[in-house]
Amino acid sequence: MNLPTTRAALALALFALAGPALAAAPAASPEAVAAAALKAAPVWDGHNDVPEQLRDRRSNVIAGFDFTDTTATADPAKNLIAMHTDLARLRKGRVGAQFWSVYVSASLPEPQAVQATLEQIDVMKRLIAANPRDMQFCTDSACVESAMKQGRIASLLGMEGGHSIGGSLAVLRQMYALGARYMTLTHSKNNAWADASTDKPVHNGLTPLGKDMVREMQRLGMLVDLSHVSEKTMMDALDVAAAPVIFSHSNARTLNGHPRNVPDSVLARIKANGGIVMVNFYPPFVNSPTWEWQAARAAEKGRLDVVFNGNPDGAASALAAWEKANPAPRGGIAEVADHLDHIRKLAGVDHVGLGGDFDGIEVSVQGLDDVSAYPALFTELARRGWSQADLEKLSSRNMLRVLKAAEAYAASQRGKPAYENPTTF
Repeated sequence: MNLPTTRAALALALFALAGPALAAAPAASPEAVAAAALKAAPVWDGHNDVPEQLRDRRSNVIAGFDFTDTTATADPAKNLIAMHTDLARLRKGRVGAQFWSVYVSASLPEPQAVQATLEQIDVMKRLIAANPRDMQFCTDSACVESAMKQGRIASLLGMEGGHSIGGSLAVLRQMYALGARYMTLTHSKNNAWADASTDKPVHNGLTPLGKDMVREMQRLGMLVDLSHVSEKTMMDALDVAAAPVIFSHSNARTLNGHPRNVPDSVLARIKANGGIVMVNFYPPFVNSPTWEWQAARAAEKGRLDVVFNGNPDGAASALAAWEKANPAPRGGIAEVADHLDHIRKLAGVDHVGLGGDFDGIEVSVQGLDDVSAYPALFTELARRGWSQADLEKLSSRNMLRVLKAAEAYAASQRGKPAYENPTTF
């Protein structure tokens, strides 16, 4: 008897019998695909405003503040909703890394903005240190990877607006030394060296100093964040950038024409740059009807201010009645997924991420109400055909690649002199 031949025949027979059963095996459900992706690569969110809440609600006094559960923090007397973020919900949302935004108002005089930014860096560092079992302060990609492996939330800092450095490259370097790892070039208003998306342009993008800001940030290894900036500022920054840039919390302008969103002309350049667009959950940026509602409300407010000239209480009451009769649409998970699909189509799956803007917004789209809700979005994307590998890139692998690329570029610049600008007082 030829034993090897017999064994081969038996194996073929068994395979033939098993074939129909294998073919009939059901594909993994969208929920299972999403869960597997989030287990392998937890979410790295690009923008959360807990530091702003600590300032507004507690004047940065965190003694007695329990970050484990903030669901009971609503204060109707102060018109404050409950916070979107706490450790329990971050865990439920499978968040493994977070850029905490040390935002301060763009209306502050710049010297005061610098002080306030230092205070926000301080309070967020103290909050992280107060929760060592769950959080780890990180300033580089190696720390992020280590924290995730140990089951802690890697916690990085990002500055939201160039007003935070008072127009000084020296202050920029000191903020980097304190741990800030991105800076949004503007917030809602222009500064002395860059145009914002929601202000009347005065610089035609970046000034020469603004271009040096981009160069110095990348020499240091600080990520250049183009959320909030004008289209021309985006283009100027991409012209100068030698390392990947980020949009920490922005959407696709083709799907919603809000000026805060990223036009296709810029999305087409993100792939070549190696950067990332991290999609936001704020309804006016996600959903065209919500943005149109905002415009209608602004027009009605202007009309009522004229009609009730000298009677501000009457104007406020009439506006409240208008809002009750015309509730704002919110949009939902499907619209957020549409933005991700569009950015993926133009820039590629390697260049998308998430920047929910939680605790920096008064309302989010339906179904993404707080930081616990990321799995619902991943399930929707899996239902649309995103693979587990695609979802892992979206959740954190893309952002990890971008930070590593920024670090590699900075390493290549060691020994190069710093960019300088003269003091002004």
